[in-house]
Amino acid sequence: MPRRLIFVTAAAAGALAAQVAMRHADSLREVNLQTLIGLKQPNPITGVASVIDGDTIEVHGQRIRFNGIDAPESKQYCDDAKGYEYPRGRRSAEALDSFLAASRPVQCRFVAWDRYHRFVGDCRRADGASVAAWMVEHGQALDWPRYSHGAYAALQTTAETAKVGLWVGNFQAPWDWRASHADGAAPTSQPLGIVNSHKLVAQSGYSCEPRRYCSQIGSCDDAQWYLHNCSWGRKLDRDGDGVACETLC
Repeated sequence: MPRRLIFVTAAAAGALAAQVAMRHADSLREVNLQTLIGLKQPNPITGVASVIDGDTIEVHGQRIRFNGIDAPESKQYCDDAKGYEYPRGRRSAEALDSFLAASRPVQCRFVAWDRYHRFVGDCRRADGASVAAWMVEHGQALDWPRYSHGAYAALQTTAETAKVGLWVGNFQAPWDWRASHADGAAPTSQPLGIVNSHKLVAQSGYSCEPRRYCSQIGSCDDAQWYLHNCSWGRKLDRDGDGVACETLC
């Protein structure tokens, strides 16, 4: 066979082999990309939620963090209108629990995975109400510009103007609180109500029983503690201004 013909045949075979290899590589890249997309973009999660804290729930065993907002941590305390400390993180979690219970189930659409391997999502109640929007509008959480790009800024202004939730008194932004409390940086692992109420009673020396009326309470400080730490405490604040048993204060 002439050398020229051998050279041309070899070149053609090499080109064909290269094309096959490129197609195979492209096919592998496509499969890998599809696999990657499948891992990073799971289907929406729908179900009855267990509240972990004011910006985190659990549905079907999957921990879900609300996208674009930040609520006070479970251990975080803030000041009310009179300067009394109260468990703000717990209050936000309780508000979320009541909000979700009014229209079940909740559905969460995937946005990203966070560093704690939680599903970060946009969640809505069965009636279509945005969970994140409601939490910010009612002062139970803050717009987190780092992730929301200001999506809830207008609702936050509404809450601040109305002085509801966090805006009743003074508080530290949750991201700043975490930065100054190393033990509060990791996510809460217990659902709402399993640990906190017993801890508060044990640490303070108070008990939610048997006092339930202002006539049974001896001081303004005691009344404020019952207001913020007992399930029946809000009965002590009849006008809803954040001050319990005003005749004592």
